Amino acid sequence: MFRSVLVANRGEIARRIFRTARRLGVETIAVASDADLDAAHVREADRAVRIGPAPAAESYLSIPDLVAAALESGAEAVHPGYGFLSENAAFAEAVQAAGLIWIGPSPEAIRAMGLKDSARERMIAAGVPVTPGWQGDDGQEGTLLAAARDLGWPVLIKAAAGGGGRGIRRVDAAADFAAALAACRREALAAFGDDRVLLEQCIEAPRHIEVQVFGDAHGGLVHLFERDCTLQRRRQKVIEEAPAPGMTPEVRDAVCAAALAAARAVDYVGAGTVEFIADAREGLRADRIWFMEMNTRLQVEHPVTEAVTGVDLVEWQFHVAAGEPLPLAQDQITLKGWAVEARLCAEVPERGFIPSVGPLEHLRLPEGVRVDSGVEAGDEVGPHYDSLIAKLIAWAPTREGATEHLAEACAGVETWPLKTNAAFLARCLDDPDFLAGRMDTGFIDARLDRLAAPARPSAGLLRNAAAALAALSAGEASAPSRALSGFRLNAPPRDQVRVWCDGVEVVADLQEGEDEEADLLDLGEALVLFEGGSAFCVSAGPPAPEGGAATTGDGAVSAPLPGRIVAVAVAEGDRVRRGDVLLVVEAMKMEHSLTAPFDGVVDGLSAAVGDQVREGEPLARVRSEAP
Repeated sequence: MFRSVLVANRGEIARRIFRTARRLGVETIAVASDADLDAAHVREADRAVRIGPAPAAESYLSIPDLVAAALESGAEAVHPGYGFLSENAAFAEAVQAAGLIWIGPSPEAIRAMGLKDSARERMIAAGVPVTPGWQGDDGQEGTLLAAARDLGWPVLIKAAAGGGGRGIRRVDAAADFAAALAACRREALAAFGDDRVLLEQCIEAPRHIEVQVFGDAHGGLVHLFERDCTLQRRRQKVIEEAPAPGMTPEVRDAVCAAALAAARAVDYVGAGTVEFIADAREGLRADRIWFMEMNTRLQVEHPVTEAVTGVDLVEWQFHVAAGEPLPLAQDQITLKGWAVEARLCAEVPERGFIPSVGPLEHLRLPEGVRVDSGVEAGDEVGPHYDSLIAKLIAWAPTREGATEHLAEACAGVETWPLKTNAAFLARCLDDPDFLAGRMDTGFIDARLDRLAAPARPSAGLLRNAAAALAALSAGEASAPSRALSGFRLNAPPRDQVRVWCDGVEVVADLQEGEDEEADLLDLGEALVLFEGGSAFCVSAGPPAPEGGAATTGDGAVSAPLPGRIVAVAVAEGDRVRRGDVLLVVEAMKMEHSLTAPFDGVVDGLSAAVGDQVREGEPLARVRSEAP
């Protein structure tokens, strides 16, 4: 075993790898951009090396800087984590050329599976069932449109070099093809440096099933059963579980055998995931599951596999990279119980899941479940990287027990002032159709109005808030809550009091119902109460008006968060209709389209492609031509 490892990544995956390394007595070395010099993964490592400015392209995606950091630190091995350069064959080659141990598959295997079009061809040759589609060298729009018509609508346009759900567009009609192709190519070029695409038939009511595989350099190859990653939003996984609901022994044997055949076709060594799409309209069937792609790295959702097999996949990665054989044979790997994982992200579901950036003044993550977190209280979540705060993983003997346990954990998350999707996750996990296993990849979109609805505090919580504000008023003459309507020191209290919850006036009834227990955070000017994964700011009086981003009431269009302009769809003087896309802002690895608030003329366009913008910065204005 090597004596030290540099993790060429950040956040929760770096900390998770460090955890195994420490247990094995391996020294841990972190890398950090200027934005991460005091990040949790840096504080936790034995040593750390600065690798460049905050933009990922100049730090975590810089192969020369990462290799130089590894050499400077004296690291013997490099683990790429996931994302960033984890599936970059050139990075693997550079690490090996520097005389270091690469903890991952060979560059040849990464290349073979990294390009989706050539991977499809290789899988067809290996006898692995693939989704009907088109791939080729002629990427002209006319050729692609003709191929799409032959496949039949709807089709998926996919980045040939893509992964992680990026660079994919669904097209339902020929009239929408050109715009979707342009958007897919733009995202693919920005994310992967390659704008080539392929086409696949769009499977209706699809389930996303993937199989964890592991190979060694001695010819050993095993699978560790399947995971279900069907619950997604914008093709990004939200909730994952193992095993897959509704999986029969017959179908499991077929899909795991196909995964092993796929890995064997590229002489795979290390941890990998073979992803399949299943037509689930008639349940899971062996003849209705097709190869999609292979991820040549550790997956974000690997903890659910660890929970049901008892295997530490990072430890296996270390052993295999050190030249050792797999620790277990296939017949020694068994399934036990059920595990479910939820991705806790800094985002605002009720505002279209825009990222939430800023300080984490208060953070309380649940106990009783596995928590893989990238941050701690007092840290700051910036706009430069993805919005993942933590992964919450629950295990139980049954799926019902695991999902119930995880729903409770999500409901117990507390963050302030940063917003998260905790309440949204709890609602997903409590949904009757999810609990019954009735789901496909459109599950969240079909229920979005309910799952992402703004949270409202319970009556009991408001009573608690009113009582707490009253207590502060009685005990502290200077407290702002002294003006709490309804509370009187020398007379019986009134039955109802007015408070302001998140800036909206509400009435709390002090006489009806039972109070509900809730943790609270005293801000001095207000109280923050936590319930069901949401945070509510309650004050005795209306909050001071906030400045910042312009509203669309006067036609102003402002940046909803810090980011970079990746597309400008209009020019000064253009006529637009309500809902037309004006600009596209990229932040935290996601694109956010800014649209016209009403019909009018673009007047005051101030943004260009490549501009870095601040939250609330005016970008354009739409002038109404209405009489």
